[in-house]
Order: sequence, then C-alpha cells, then structure tokens
Amino acid sequence: MQAPLTYIVLLNWNGWKDTIECLESVFRLDYPHFRVIVCDNASRDGSLDHIKAWAEGRQAAAASSVTLRSAARPLAKPVAWVEYDREQAERGGDPAEQAPLVLIQTGANLGFAGGNNVGVRYAQARGDHGYVWLLNNDTVVEEDALSQLVRRLQQRPDAGMCGSRLVFYHRPDTVQAWGGSAYDEQHGYVVPIGHFQPATAEADVASIESQMAYVVGASMLMTKAFLDDIGLMTEDYFLYFEEIDWACRARGKYGLAYAHDSLVYHKEGGSIGSSSTASQSMLAIHYLYRNRVRFIRRFYRARLARNLRQIAFEMLVMAKRRQFRAIGVATRAVLGELLHGAPAASVPTRSS
Repeated sequence: MQAPLTYIVLLNWNGWKDTIECLESVFRLDYPHFRVIVCDNASRDGSLDHIKAWAEGRQAAAASSVTLRSAARPLAKPVAWVEYDREQAERGGDPAEQAPLVLIQTGANLGFAGGNNVGVRYAQARGDHGYVWLLNNDTVVEEDALSQLVRRLQQRPDAGMCGSRLVFYHRPDTVQAWGGSAYDEQHGYVVPIGHFQPATAEADVASIESQMAYVVGASMLMTKAFLDDIGLMTEDYFLYFEEIDWACRARGKYGLAYAHDSLVYHKEGGSIGSSSTASQSMLAIHYLYRNRVRFIRRFYRARLARNLRQIAFEMLVMAKRRQFRAIGVATRAVLGELLHGAPAASVPTRSS
C-alpha cells in the first residue's frame, strides 16, 4: 500500500481532556506518514496550554478506554509541536517546519465546518499531502484505523471520501454507524447504517456503500483531488448537516467508501457537549431543526412541504412528552429559516 502524507485534523472547543486522549491513540497509529493538526475554536478552558503540556510530557491523558489502557506501543514524549494563528495557518505556516503536531488558534468559535476548514486550508496551502482525515476529538482510534481507510480508498479510485466503523466509546460492543448514514427523503432525516448492530457483526461493504448518503463526520478521510475539486465544507450550518451537504455537492463526481476494518471509538456528543447540559441540548435542537430545513431547501426543495408536515408531527410527539421548551426552540428555528434563511451558500475554498 502506498502511504502518501495524511493530515489528521482534530477540532477542539473546551474539550482538551478528550483531545489529549484522542492524540494519545492517534500518535500510536501504524500509518508511516502523517501529521496532526489541532484547530482550537477559541476555547475558554486553556485547552491549548493543556495540549502543549501533554505533548511535552507534563500532562497525562485519561486512560478510561480499554483500548488506550491496553495500547501495546508506548508513546514517547515530548512530541514536537508548532503553533499558528488562523492567518499564518491558512498561508501554510513556515514552509520549512515539519512538526508532527500543529496547533492552530482559529480566533473564534467558527463551528464544526469553519474550524475544520482552517486545518484543511493549512494542508492545501502546503500541498504536500495525498489525504486529509477529519477526526472528532472525542474519539479513540485503533492502531490501523488510518491504514485501513487509505487502503479502502486506494481500492476505490472513484471515491472521494471514506468512513470508519464507529462504535460507541462507552459501549464498545455496539456499532454507532458503519461508516455513514442513509437519507430518508420522505421524512427528511438521516438513518445511521448499522446502528446498534454488534461491533463484531459481519458487514456487506458493497451494500453499505450503496446505501450511504454521506460519511459520518466523526471519521472522514478525503482525497486531495476531492478537496481541490469540490471545495471545503459549507460553513453556514455551523453544526450538523455539513457532511451530507458536502456529499450532495460531490454527487455524480465522487463515490463514498467504507473501511470496515478501520475501528474508531466515539463518545458521540462529547465534541460539542450536546449531552452535558440542558442549554447545550437546546442549542443542538436549534441547529438540528434549522439545518434540516436549510438542507432540504437546498437539495430537496420539492420535498419541503412533506418534510414540514413530518416536523409538525415530531412536535406533537414532543408535546405528548411535555417537552415544551424543545418545541419552542425547534419552532423558532424552523420559522426563522423559512422566513430569513438563505437557500444557497457560497462554498469555501482555500482562499476564502
């Protein structure tokens, strides 16, 4: 297998504990040629200082994961790092530096797409890579996770991106998704493929790839050709639906691939804190409903009326459960998008 340089992009926002646990596993990968980029979305918890302390051997990573505790290869410290602000990073930084760990302060909370795009622009400005791997910071990866992704894309030259077998971090015997999700046009929601299957279950890779509407954002490996051709993630979603928007923009030009042997443990929600407090849950509901409507208007406009009826039905279900605050948040999000949202958005490029 050829091993072109791969940039691994992690987005951090007030989540340094998850990030250094992820880094501890990432730097044990058996893939021979990678660099890691951590984009920090203006965290308020001193995240970059903690990450630097980890790299220098002054801050230990958590060892709550079975895979991390049993890792066979010790990770030597220090890990050399370099730090840039957003402007420096998007110009490619210092052309001479080759630090294995690149830290980028984006300067603001740019959301999922905006923060990751800063890291991708750094890679594109340098132009020395074959792949970019977007990996959630609330994951832990098996040693061959990246090698298996690259192998699958090399087997599928028609594909532009590839997903991993995602299992729940706290329930490692259970699948979160086999690489990606299907999209139900009639009801306007996504259906993770393989959801709740046993982690050891056999999978029909070709069948899974035929069902995939997009690759789940927790682990997405993209080719350089895909990124140069299709562009970066659309940033006006801020959170949720960026991945399926990306795949829809590439539809008919690039296929989607699935690497069953690329195993990634995902905490699901840890990267944004969506399951930790009521206010963050309401924020998640806002973006889920706003972006659901935004996505439908852009790619499935003929289905809009039917999907709005589905959303109304879901709110009736919320009412029966007495989730009145959630109904208010979702209603305002939908109406705001219908009345004031933009049905189209410019696609970010390396220079925007």
